[in-house]
Amino acid sequence: MEKRKDESENQGCETPKREINTIPLHCPAAPRKKKHVLSKKKRDPPKNGYFQPPSDLESLFVRKPRREDSASAKC
Repeated sequence: MEKRKDESENQGCETPKREINTIPLHCPAAPRKKKHVLSKKKRDPPKNGYFQPPSDLESLFVRKPRREDSASAKC
């Protein structure tokens, strides 16, 4: 009785044998790279340059007075 039960359960499970379900033996070719399309026209650089720094740019940066090393002060 047990044997028939196992056979009836496994009856619907089989490895597909159609050609469409088999794994091909050789690998497909690698995908090709897309061709580079030159659709954009090269732009000329700006007439006034890329960046115009303000005249007071140096005022934004403050120098701190330099500390003397504690080791040199002891000697």
